Amino acid sequence: MPGIALSFMQYLPVRYPRPIPQVMKRRPRKVAGCSPQVVAQGDPSGNGTCWAACDPAPCPLQRGTMDKILEAVVTSSYPASVKQGLVRRVLEAARQPLEREQCLALLALGARLYVGGADELPRRVGCQLLHVAGRHHPDVFAEFFSARRVLRLLQGGAGPPGARALACVQLGLQLLPEGPAADEVFALLRREVLRTVCERPGPAACAQVARLLARHPRCVPDGPHRLLFCQQLVRCLGRFRCPAEGEEGAVEFLEQAQQVSGLLAQLWRAQPAAILPCLKELFAVISCTEEEPPSSALASVVQHLPLELMDGVVRNLSNDDSVTDSQMLTAISRMIDWVSWPLGKNIDKWIIALLKGLAAVKKFSILIEVSLAKIEKVFSKLLYPIVRGAALSVLKYMLLTFQHSHEAFHLLLPHIPPMVASLVKEDSNSGTSCLEQLAELVHCMVFRFPGFPDLYEPVMEAIKDLHVPNEDRIKQLLGQDAWTSQKSELAGFYPRLMAKSDTGKIGLINLGNTCYVNSVLQALFMASDFRHCVLRLTENNSQPLMTKLQWLFAFLEHSQRPAISPENFLSASWTPWFSPGTQQDCSEYLKYLLDRLHEEEKTGTRICQKLKQSSSPSPPEEPPSPSPTSVEKMFGGKIVTRIRCLRCLNVSSREEAFTDLSLAFPPTERCRRRRLGSVMLPAEDVGVQDPPPPSQAQVPSRVGPRRQRKHCVTGDAPATVLDIESLGPQGPGTQSSGEKVEREEEAQEEERTREEEEEEEEKKEKEKEKEEEEEEEEKAEKVKEVETTKEKEEDSSGPGSHRGAAPAAEGSRSVLDLVNYFLSPERLTAENRYYCEPCASLQDAEKAVELSQGPRYLILTLLRFSFDLRTMRRRKILDDVSIPLLLRLPLAGGRGQAYDLCSVVVHSGVSSESGHYYCYAREGAARPAPSLGAADRPEPENQWYLFNDTRVSFSSFESVSNVTSFFPKDTAYVLFYRQRPGEAPEAEPSSPRGRTEPTLHKDLMEAISKDNILYLQEQEKEARSRAAYISALPHPRTGAGASMKTRMRTKALRAAAIPQVATAGTSTDWSSNMEPAPGCSHPWGYPRQMQGRP
Repeated sequence: MPGIALSFMQYLPVRYPRPIPQVMKRRPRKVAGCSPQVVAQGDPSGNGTCWAACDPAPCPLQRGTMDKILEAVVTSSYPASVKQGLVRRVLEAARQPLEREQCLALLALGARLYVGGADELPRRVGCQLLHVAGRHHPDVFAEFFSARRVLRLLQGGAGPPGARALACVQLGLQLLPEGPAADEVFALLRREVLRTVCERPGPAACAQVARLLARHPRCVPDGPHRLLFCQQLVRCLGRFRCPAEGEEGAVEFLEQAQQVSGLLAQLWRAQPAAILPCLKELFAVISCTEEEPPSSALASVVQHLPLELMDGVVRNLSNDDSVTDSQMLTAISRMIDWVSWPLGKNIDKWIIALLKGLAAVKKFSILIEVSLAKIEKVFSKLLYPIVRGAALSVLKYMLLTFQHSHEAFHLLLPHIPPMVASLVKEDSNSGTSCLEQLAELVHCMVFRFPGFPDLYEPVMEAIKDLHVPNEDRIKQLLGQDAWTSQKSELAGFYPRLMAKSDTGKIGLINLGNTCYVNSVLQALFMASDFRHCVLRLTENNSQPLMTKLQWLFAFLEHSQRPAISPENFLSASWTPWFSPGTQQDCSEYLKYLLDRLHEEEKTGTRICQKLKQSSSPSPPEEPPSPSPTSVEKMFGGKIVTRIRCLRCLNVSSREEAFTDLSLAFPPTERCRRRRLGSVMLPAEDVGVQDPPPPSQAQVPSRVGPRRQRKHCVTGDAPATVLDIESLGPQGPGTQSSGEKVEREEEAQEEERTREEEEEEEEKKEKEKEKEEEEEEEEKAEKVKEVETTKEKEEDSSGPGSHRGAAPAAEGSRSVLDLVNYFLSPERLTAENRYYCEPCASLQDAEKAVELSQGPRYLILTLLRFSFDLRTMRRRKILDDVSIPLLLRLPLAGGRGQAYDLCSVVVHSGVSSESGHYYCYAREGAARPAPSLGAADRPEPENQWYLFNDTRVSFSSFESVSNVTSFFPKDTAYVLFYRQRPGEAPEAEPSSPRGRTEPTLHKDLMEAISKDNILYLQEQEKEARSRAAYISALPHPRTGAGASMKTRMRTKALRAAAIPQVATAGTSTDWSSNMEPAPGCSHPWGYPRQMQGRP
């Protein structure tokens, strides 16, 4: 063979003198039969003689052995430089006119070298030979590259064609001239590429098919075969395996997968109707439980899916009854593995959307299992910057939704410190951002699952130098992604499936006219300092009621249920004189509850001290002074009452503790102008500027705050009518007898005027009673309309909405009027005279009240319920009262203490024995006084909530201020104000870390976790039963006897439970030519099967 190659070199054209190898130095002879052109090419002397070696063989150019000689050159053992030189001469000779047989032989050789070359050189020579022949001999090339030749090339071996054969076909298509032969080849290829992908070629061959079709779209299967081709491409991607190890092999594998998925995207753009069937095929591949796991290369398909299809696809998939839990678990687990695919885009969005879809239909068992199985793998991907973003998104969602138990978070605890160290060492923008988000996530989980200091200490040490989010940010994150906060597709038809409120707050179930209890408990719960104090309580059998309150608060804080039942606490705190099942006074219940908690803690502390003394061998020491109870610390204040006898001027003083102040309504404007102004610092209302004078209204009688509370609130009728008169502008010590007589006359005249007014009011009331009965139905309709408008306004007010107090309407009162009236001096005369001990008789006296110590939480009760002796009925004062956000309460000595409004309990109705209670509240946590210019900046504490039994919604202070103007029977009754820190000497400084929720003891945490798991199981079971019920409903069109309303509702129910995905132009027989793989069932079924479904 080398001899043939060397002899062949003499017949190649020589452009410059070159030495002749020793083996070629033989006597030349003239070869007969050579054409003049060949002789001219092979004559080195230029005299027309064709020189050849001594070998007697004829000239290869003449006898058509050029292909054999070229093949011998390529396969010889000569150096590559020699081979390249010889090949270059052959290619130059091939550019000249050649006989048909010679050209065909060269093309056949080129195809063999290109497809079957052992290394790069023969493959390159074959490619060059095909290029030269195709360009300079197009007719012969068209004859050679026929449909039969292409078919033989693709089916030359066993199994699917290789990548080189497909590349050879692609090269041939580039050189093939247009004509009938080309049309025949393209028609053949449209069938062959479909057969090729059905035979599951490897990544290289499949990528070559993608390149072929991307370069020559005429080869794409048409008609119904195109959809089948797309689906088979998806299955081919599922079979991909990286053939080589190392970085270069991985990069090549990624490029091949990207090329195949890019072809799918190109086909989807041309035919959008093929997207959904391909998605169904994709789910069939990843949900198959009887085959080996598919390749992660399927993740490359996700980046080309339109995001606008995501909601519909997830909704259909999560509500499909034909998809078993095992299939869904397998599919979502494999999708989570796609996080490691480095070139994926939007993978995290699809994973999170599917997880949300499963949560919406209450398939919590799948979510729990997949979270525990995959969360560590997802966390490990944070090490790799190329997949860090997607992995972090999925990790955050998985952790923030797994709130019923600490198990998922605790799986990551050993891995967090090394991960933090690696990210710090990386020192990149991506690593820094990941560190910040990871630290925020850890703080959220520690906040959610406290009580494991030994486990959390290494983690907190690792992130100690990173930013610490505030409590509001933590609660926001925990509230937005919990499984129980996901929207359910069936919630609109089945209220029991309603998710947890978007506010993150939990409601209380009404057990039968127990709204007065629910509103009080929510107000106490929103008093953050008191809540923390209760939750920090250690297990103590001496305080059973406080322990039950602790459990109730813990469930309100950490439960996944949208509402919980306060039955256990209500039975323990039941007021003895209350009748079960009837409406009661919430203020009376609050007073009783605080007294019970106070006395229980005092008794428990005293018992513990006695037990310690009895067990101590040392002689008993003097008992220490009792420490204040939790109720005293939070709600306890002190009030000083001074009474001065106007005869002997003796002053008696008494200091009392209080937990609430009962504020009576001031008298009419005429009487109010004649009252003595307060000698103390007046209450300041920063929310209402320049309060207008109060309106004319019925005024309940008033003595001391305690007695008046009893008469006006509980309904106990006083023995006599107690009148109150105001002092004149002069002090009592300088009054003359004439002035006293004058004042007595004025009092009598005032009494007569009051009686006349009361008679007129009684007549008017009798006339109005009939009118009210007639207008009752009309008012009820109007109230419903206004309530609907109010709910829309409340829903539209998002977090952080805050406005200043609305100005008081003309003729309305404000809280400052009631506070000033409570603190103003009064005269005790006539039947209300004071018994003076020095005088040993009843004497006229002056009574003054002042606050010596303000409580941390100031509770104000507006005495709206009074007992009318004329009608012998309890009545409600419906006057609107303007409520300030900031109230400056006057204290003794001219001091003042600022209080921020944090809760308002509203009574709806006209009687304390009927109606309804609900509560507006915001976090009653300590916050510093606002700085200048900070009034316009919204703060987290400005977010108001409306607690109405089980319903909890966002609200605003504007709704609190305007509730009575919209609903005349809805009036503020009990107000909670929180002492603003920094202004009182005993106020403790607040810090961001000091606002964290306290750690619960182990038994309580376990009880909450078990209840959360139980709730998830209940929801899942209920969702399945509802879905089974809906799927059994008759078809709307088959119910001939059903009404139109019934048929429409049935159709709506089925649409909500199993909505169909429909795309314009989608063929209904997309799967008629294929069957699912063994062991796999199609998630939505085939279209022919779906034709029977609505």
